[in-house]
Amino acid sequence: MNENIGAEELETVAFEIGVVVPKSSGNNKVGDETNDCIEVLVDEFRKAGLIVDRVVGLQNEFLRLGAPLKTLGQAAAELQLKKRTHIGVDLQFHWDEVEAYERQPDGSLFSWFERYCCHCHIIYGIVNTSTSTVILKSDGNEVHWEPGKPLLQTLESMGIVKEVFPVHDETKRKQLLRSWALNWWDFTVQPIDDICNYYGTKIASYFAFLGMYTRWMLFPAAFGLTVQLVDFGSLQLFVLSAFFISIISWAVLFFQFWKRKNSALLVRWQMNYPAVDNESKYLEDEWYQFQSPVELMKKQGSDKTDKPRGKEAFQREEWLGHFMRFRNDAMIILSIICLQLPFELAFAHVYEVLRSDVSKFCLTAVYLFTIQYFNKIGGKISVKLVKYENNKNIERRADSWVYKVFGLYFMQSYIGIFYHALLHRNIMTLRQVLIQRLIISEVLENMLENSLPYLKYSFKKYRAVGNKRKREKGTSSEKTQYMSRVEKEYLKPDYSASIGAELEDGLFDDFLELALQFGMIMMFACAFPLGFAFATLNNITEIRTDALKLLAMLRRPIPRPDATIGAWLNIFQFLIVMSICTNCILLVCLYDHEGKWKISPGIAAILIMEHVLLLLKFVFSRIVPEEPAWIKANRMKNATHVHDMCSRQLLRSISGEKTHAELKKDE
Repeated sequence: MNENIGAEELETVAFEIGVVVPKSSGNNKVGDETNDCIEVLVDEFRKAGLIVDRVVGLQNEFLRLGAPLKTLGQAAAELQLKKRTHIGVDLQFHWDEVEAYERQPDGSLFSWFERYCCHCHIIYGIVNTSTSTVILKSDGNEVHWEPGKPLLQTLESMGIVKEVFPVHDETKRKQLLRSWALNWWDFTVQPIDDICNYYGTKIASYFAFLGMYTRWMLFPAAFGLTVQLVDFGSLQLFVLSAFFISIISWAVLFFQFWKRKNSALLVRWQMNYPAVDNESKYLEDEWYQFQSPVELMKKQGSDKTDKPRGKEAFQREEWLGHFMRFRNDAMIILSIICLQLPFELAFAHVYEVLRSDVSKFCLTAVYLFTIQYFNKIGGKISVKLVKYENNKNIERRADSWVYKVFGLYFMQSYIGIFYHALLHRNIMTLRQVLIQRLIISEVLENMLENSLPYLKYSFKKYRAVGNKRKREKGTSSEKTQYMSRVEKEYLKPDYSASIGAELEDGLFDDFLELALQFGMIMMFACAFPLGFAFATLNNITEIRTDALKLLAMLRRPIPRPDATIGAWLNIFQFLIVMSICTNCILLVCLYDHEGKWKISPGIAAILIMEHVLLLLKFVFSRIVPEEPAWIKANRMKNATHVHDMCSRQLLRSISGEKTHAELKKDE
């Protein structure tokens, strides 16, 4: 332990980073401990100001790292992090002026994302400062630590350091389990600030959105339940039209008020929009999950030596980026139309023709297996296409990838339903398909989503314990060794996306599930109003199961700097427009039973209603401001305060220079 750290501060330090290294084989000779690479690594961590806790597991050794506040502050100053000050302006962090900066909602100085940045900077910033190569030992093998090379990166390349990952803080994790995951009595109430402090702003934004979305769902759920269960007779079509108008208005207003809430959360979490653009250059370029921080610092140094580019270079880069994105989007759309659309239509047609339930079940099983293969191929192709686009940072690349991949899932999820609704005009079959998708599919997805991580963890744990017993067979003198907490975390799966893990984490699957559900209940609301009630019950359960999954079944995710729902907001807006069109077509089908498609007063009224709703969406988007007035007022107040302070400082500087010049003249 570090001698410069007080006992009280030592007790408050949380171990948030884990480093996995091999267990000592015991083959090192006496005197080799000073050159053993693991011993040197631990010693360098401690010299850098970190607290190291060594835990010997069944198969590996784990180094749990914690950083005192002063160590984090010095790293933040070296990273040139910008933090919110008490006057509301983001300024570069200086440890000597720590009292000038605002605290997080939980009272801590740094957010989880900032702490993770500082930890990475410290552990990857340990380099060989000597002019000669240091020879280290590892189980009899030599490791050459060259001058200027990071030690951790060297050991990673040699396979000695197996992995670096965030670890759970047991105290905070258990507290969140009680107040969040296992707190079923409050339904949609969540400790959003605690979630933000523990998991970062991106995951907290998802749960804030999910909670608000579920609360707002209570109105269309009650309305839809009434429309579905009450027989209005000849007024049924009129009631469906009123329900349709209500849910479109509801959806538009919800997303406008979500934008307002998101703006308030950004201020509360001391972030500006977009979040990534306000961090240092080191944090803008990449996300730590995909590139070493040491490489990013080298890139930052090379950027400083680059010559300033002219107007033509910026324009060429801008239009080339637009062209590449347009080309990639066109390729994806053409692939969906030419390849996936015929496949989906063929499946829907064969499913409609078959009469045997067994045949339909077998066809569905083959379809699900095939479509998963298509999704993986499409995700990999989209990742490669996005790499050629001129996106500013990893979040922009992730958004571009989400747009492309959602096209695949949109076609997969809705084309069969469109087929039943428009071509066969079979409302009963349409309702059956919607019930299957909303109830059976979501229940199965939730079961798989929460059971698969546990099964993966159980298998890894069983294999680790089995290998330990095989190695110790015949050595009954040793006591049984139980698995430590950090080793259990190491065996748990990552919070990663099912496809495109290079650009997205597990939030992709969670948001995708929400978006597909939203499209299902909105685009076919007139055919199945009860879908809103099913979706509400599912979302209430989803809040707790997703929380339990993060807290108990998965590793602690790597934090992301963004605090919005990103590309998904535009996808939800697109689904609202699609809902206006599809529900108008459904109303026409319900009105025109014979399918003559003649322009009658009823059909004309439905078409007029479609255009009115499109106009209503535009009007509501302008009536409800996206940012609360108090945020604008605070921003103007802070800007005025800063302007006054700068003006006074400038006047003092001018007065001082004038006085100095007069004194020099008198001499």
